[in-house]
Amino acid sequence: MAAQAGVLDRIFKTSDRNTTVRTEVVAGVTTFMTMAYILFVNPSILSGAVGTDNAFPALLTATAVAAAVMTLAMGLVSNYPFAVASGMGLNAVVAFQLVGAQQLTYGEAMGVIVTEGILITILVLTGFREAVLNAIPTELKKAIGAGIGLFITLIGFANAGIVVAGQGTPVARGNLDSAKVAVFVVGLLVTAWLVTRRTKGALLIGILGTTVLAIVVNAANGGDLWQNGIATLPNSVVASPDFSMFGQISFEYLGKLGAISAVLAVFTLMLADFFDTMGTAVALGNEGGFLDRDERLPGMRKVLLVDSLAAAVGGLAGASSATTYIESAAGIEEGGRTGLTSVVTGLLFAVAIFFSPIAGVIPAEATAPALILVGFLMLSVIRDIDWNEYAIAIPAFLTIVVMPFNYSITDGIGWGFVTYSVIHILLGKVRDLHWMMLLSSVAFAVYFAIDPVRRLLGVG
Repeated sequence: MAAQAGVLDRIFKTSDRNTTVRTEVVAGVTTFMTMAYILFVNPSILSGAVGTDNAFPALLTATAVAAAVMTLAMGLVSNYPFAVASGMGLNAVVAFQLVGAQQLTYGEAMGVIVTEGILITILVLTGFREAVLNAIPTELKKAIGAGIGLFITLIGFANAGIVVAGQGTPVARGNLDSAKVAVFVVGLLVTAWLVTRRTKGALLIGILGTTVLAIVVNAANGGDLWQNGIATLPNSVVASPDFSMFGQISFEYLGKLGAISAVLAVFTLMLADFFDTMGTAVALGNEGGFLDRDERLPGMRKVLLVDSLAAAVGGLAGASSATTYIESAAGIEEGGRTGLTSVVTGLLFAVAIFFSPIAGVIPAEATAPALILVGFLMLSVIRDIDWNEYAIAIPAFLTIVVMPFNYSITDGIGWGFVTYSVIHILLGKVRDLHWMMLLSSVAFAVYFAIDPVRRLLGVG
């Protein structure tokens, strides 16, 4: 074991980053458990778009394979503890816009995804994507991290059933008279206590403990009265993978949509992927202490390259666009500092291909406390923003609040960019703006105008 640890240390430089193989393994397991929901949420969103009965098993296999392959690649290529899986929001664009509104087949929608992945990879190889990231003011980078913290906090509360869609109000309080909420509350309090005590593996212990509690509560109630959302033991342990979604891509969307609509479809996905990943990488880099004195992530191009290729791989697998996951922050909080964390997470996704019933045992209310507490930790960077300098503070504020309110990392970054640029232009401080910041702001203005443009041009 000592020899194996030595080999891993040489490969991943664990000693240089003040971590151990054991810590990296715990972190990798924590990240997997925090984001394992994607194995079931992604197929549930995409199933209706496939157009065939019972596409769920094939979509689960595709989701697990894409996550396993690209998370392993992220760990081995970048040596950062960042995990990759099918992107939430991007899968909704596939299901409800490309297939639903624009009437593409599922294969044609995957063709759009692959096209977007190829184009964004080209932007990385030319250095353009990294150059844009380096042009972002430090204050906005901090705001992006804080906004993502609130974003994943909202995800946690929604997954737990505490926050639901309101009737007559945008959001409302969920049904507190349920086992799901009761289990979540206990899990949150215990996990918060463990975090407060600086217990090693606090988030992982919290997830496992809350899962056990959920199973016990469900069994005690006969699996009926309070069953919704509560973990149940699977009838089987192993399930045969279904690879039927792989390679079913078509580029006939170019002729079906027409030039303008096809360009808008690819541009929408590309811009969302472009800035989602940059915001996520900066936030994770800040959380792990990886950023340099200029708030830049060393080796960022490797991260962006793997992430860009993941979009194309996700499309080829039939799992929608894959991207870097902010839930990686849970593993980082557990001490993950190298790519070994990602390798462990990737291997667990690979195992999930065959043991998917076990992965389904962990309920949303068990991972929700981890998401909320990671959000709390990420929000702490707001102390580094100068709130007395309104030209900086207002764009930072909008970046932070729009992310959870619009349920979109991209929208939050866009509001911050456009506001920052407009304010500086009106103040006569154009010279303080990097030309790439201006270009990005223009791109976001176009992004926000896409729907009105579609309506005016009648392209759907």
